[in-house]
Amino acid sequence: MLCLDPLGTEWDSKDLDGKEEPWKGGAGLPPTGCFPGPWRQDISLDCKGSPEEAEARAWTVYYYGLLQSCLQQAGLPETQDRSQAPRTGCPGAEVTLCILGSPSTFLSLLLEGGIQSPGNMLLCLSPAWLMKVATPGQEGEAALLVSKAVSFYPGGLTFLDDFVPPRHATYFLAGLGPESGHGKEAAELARNLTCPTGTSSELARLLENRLLMRWLLSQQSGVAVPATLAFTYRPPGLLRGGDASPGLRLVELSGKEGQETLVKEEVEAFVHSEALGDASQVAVRLSGCRGRGQQALPLHLRVEPSTVVNTVLGLLEKLEEEESVLVEAMCPPVRLPLPGGPAPGPELAVRVCAVVCRIQGDRPLLSKVVCGVGRGDRPVRHHYTLPRTLGVALAQCGLEEEAQVALLEQGIKEAAEGALAAVLALEAGLSVEQRGGRQVHTDFLGVDFVLTVIGRTLTPVVLKLNSGLCLEACGALEGLWAVPRLRRSAEEAAAAPLVETMLRRSGRHLMDGKQLLVIGAGGVSKKFVWEAARDYGLTLHLVESDPNHFASQLVQTFIHFDVTEHRRDEENARLLAELVRTRNLKLDGCFSFWDDCLVLTALLCRELGLPCSPPAAMCLAKQKSRTQLHLLRCQGPPWPSTSLHAVACCPLESEADVERAIYQVPLPGVMKLEFGSGAVGVQLVKDGPQCHEHFSRILHDLQGEADHPGIGLGWGNAMLLMEFVEGTEHDVDLVVFGGRLLAAFVSDNGPTRLPGFTETAACMPTGLAPEQEAQMVQAAFRCCLGCGLLDGVFNVELKMTGAGPRLIEINPRMGGFYLRDWILELYGVDLLLASTMVACGLQPALPAHPRARGYLVGIMCLVSQHLQLLSSPGSRETLQALHDQGQLRLNLLEEALIPGQYEEPYCNVACAGPSPAEARHRLLGICQGLGIDRPNYPVAHFLSHFK
Repeated sequence: MLCLDPLGTEWDSKDLDGKEEPWKGGAGLPPTGCFPGPWRQDISLDCKGSPEEAEARAWTVYYYGLLQSCLQQAGLPETQDRSQAPRTGCPGAEVTLCILGSPSTFLSLLLEGGIQSPGNMLLCLSPAWLMKVATPGQEGEAALLVSKAVSFYPGGLTFLDDFVPPRHATYFLAGLGPESGHGKEAAELARNLTCPTGTSSELARLLENRLLMRWLLSQQSGVAVPATLAFTYRPPGLLRGGDASPGLRLVELSGKEGQETLVKEEVEAFVHSEALGDASQVAVRLSGCRGRGQQALPLHLRVEPSTVVNTVLGLLEKLEEEESVLVEAMCPPVRLPLPGGPAPGPELAVRVCAVVCRIQGDRPLLSKVVCGVGRGDRPVRHHYTLPRTLGVALAQCGLEEEAQVALLEQGIKEAAEGALAAVLALEAGLSVEQRGGRQVHTDFLGVDFVLTVIGRTLTPVVLKLNSGLCLEACGALEGLWAVPRLRRSAEEAAAAPLVETMLRRSGRHLMDGKQLLVIGAGGVSKKFVWEAARDYGLTLHLVESDPNHFASQLVQTFIHFDVTEHRRDEENARLLAELVRTRNLKLDGCFSFWDDCLVLTALLCRELGLPCSPPAAMCLAKQKSRTQLHLLRCQGPPWPSTSLHAVACCPLESEADVERAIYQVPLPGVMKLEFGSGAVGVQLVKDGPQCHEHFSRILHDLQGEADHPGIGLGWGNAMLLMEFVEGTEHDVDLVVFGGRLLAAFVSDNGPTRLPGFTETAACMPTGLAPEQEAQMVQAAFRCCLGCGLLDGVFNVELKMTGAGPRLIEINPRMGGFYLRDWILELYGVDLLLASTMVACGLQPALPAHPRARGYLVGIMCLVSQHLQLLSSPGSRETLQALHDQGQLRLNLLEEALIPGQYEEPYCNVACAGPSPAEARHRLLGICQGLGIDRPNYPVAHFLSHFK
């Protein structure tokens, strides 16, 4: 519907709406003989126990041939049949992303799923390959089981698999468009599932209601729609009571007859209104279920309103409840000048397709834009134009000026994301019945635009919304670079954010209702745990020393138990195990995010037979000198050996140990507590006297837990001296399952406040070169494996030196401070959810290659430097207000403002930006405005690493 014959030729509506079918098959049957490819024809497509009727089987055979043809054109190998050896798997405990629909529509999604979650992205070619099973305790809902499917793997490898027993779908997405050969069956399968579902026939009908979507989008700031006049008889309930918007007029009729005068007045006023702009034609169509591309679309000259009136009256006679007759402006195609020529070039029409996805926090994200270009006097249709990028399409039309292109790109982004935001807002107000199920949510949207001129500005106008055609168009463009895509080129697939959302929702589904025991409640910086647990549907039971801890009121079961005396951890683990059995707690897992309690947690998991890294590995990682000395001994193959990352060190328990260490460890060195955290008591020492002085001071000041709670003094106050290595400091947060690295996130730290090592600033993602980033990740992973840490979420601190990464220490738990919040914001990956999944023996549902969507740069506020600022109620309110407005991210790390000799960060203030430089610039401005930047705390210096 981008450009139409100026004489008013009646194009078939399938041409105009983008509802065109890629074939012209017979009634209910696919075409035959379409795919005479070289692939095997003797593949068994039957599913045991679910025979198909002839028509349904014909569609299954057709879709299999279509899949092979798509793979062939993408330069990918034929599907291998391994259904004779059924996959066994772990039904109910593994991610299963299930697609039922046309392979050509979903190919890009399937290939991306094979990369992000190998073997877990499944394409079902027939409804008979799926089965719904009623779920006990969830009336009206059913689980979806997959008995047969095509599995996707990296490199575009595909396998035809049978599953015995069937796999439990953790996410389901069905193709419900008019081109689907299994539309009715797919709609029924998608209804009222217990697993997350990406669409339903109920939501699809709302998207297909052109009037409802126009009304919805016209009220969204920054979204332009064609001027529309709508006549309705008993309009849809979602429209009732809505305010009219400029360019969209809704006329509610009292009946279907005797409306001639009203129609005439409204049509004449509409065609003469300024809302139509330069449009010379209008179209008349039905809006509703019957208006889905079944009738010819009459086009009329704007200067002949009588023909428009007659057409409207003819359609009104057949109007049904909740249907509408629309009169809409035909947006004229843009005439752009040819490069270097004074005269306008040939009139070309541009169809813009945008795919926008719902990401973490229910936010819309524009994923990809593709275009079709055609003659201005003919429609530009989805399946009858070659896809190209927006820049190439505009250049072909003569527009290459960078500023104008950038402005248009921004307009498309805002309109596409605004369209999904409007749909999500509408969806949030729907009942479960209106959505088609409790777990149904729209996770992606296709938005069709036409480019036209409004007020001398090149403007994208939303024509319609769709669920698959734009995704298919993006996939066709990506197919031009099929091989580089599969090698993880810089060009991200349109479906990448959608796959991440599918995985995230799958993880939540797998963890819903799980029972976990938490050892140690932590402080204010861990408040997010209890909120997130409720959101994820987890049932938590807590073991904590403080009977008055705020978290005691937020859990299912609270067990008051002293967990601070770690020399008795083995005995305490046995006592806690008995308490768990006495209370008859049915646990799925046990974990801790608090340094002090990690060894006790591992011992308790061993007592209860729950998944966890071995206690010996936790002990080794917990004691810093043992970690380094152990890794220094790991000098065998494979190369490079883990010993390359370890640093010379010596444990200290007495003054004699200090004297011996001075001759064993090169100075300057770093002296720190063996079991400490938060950099408390860490000191740069340059010579022997400084070593003795600092050892004596720590021995005197920090003798037990009461002297500085929460930093590990329950283990004692033994110390170590390690070599000081020059370089930039970095955190690597790892997710490891079964000894395999699933994900890694690298951040950069600013210069610390010597001679102490309190953290000052950070940036994520890292600014390291890709090779150095890979070295950093591999070093962190090898150090964890070297210590025997095979399952968990770990935080590893390293320095990048001239000789490569060197280990500072391993924290065998989820990263602290701001790290979980930042990773969730930038990558959409929740380390807390990953930790709980590992604790339950489930592989975390993570994308294989998560990409950051922007940068965060943050600065620490210290009690020693910012006490006056942080004590002021006005300053705290300003910080919170800026956080609420999205101007900064505020992470509180402590609750009480208590000055002391050994400082810890009180909070972190961060700013986001599309680049580190922009985020740094914003943060520096806020720090100067709020007084965080001071002579003794030079923020510009601390941020200098992030230029």
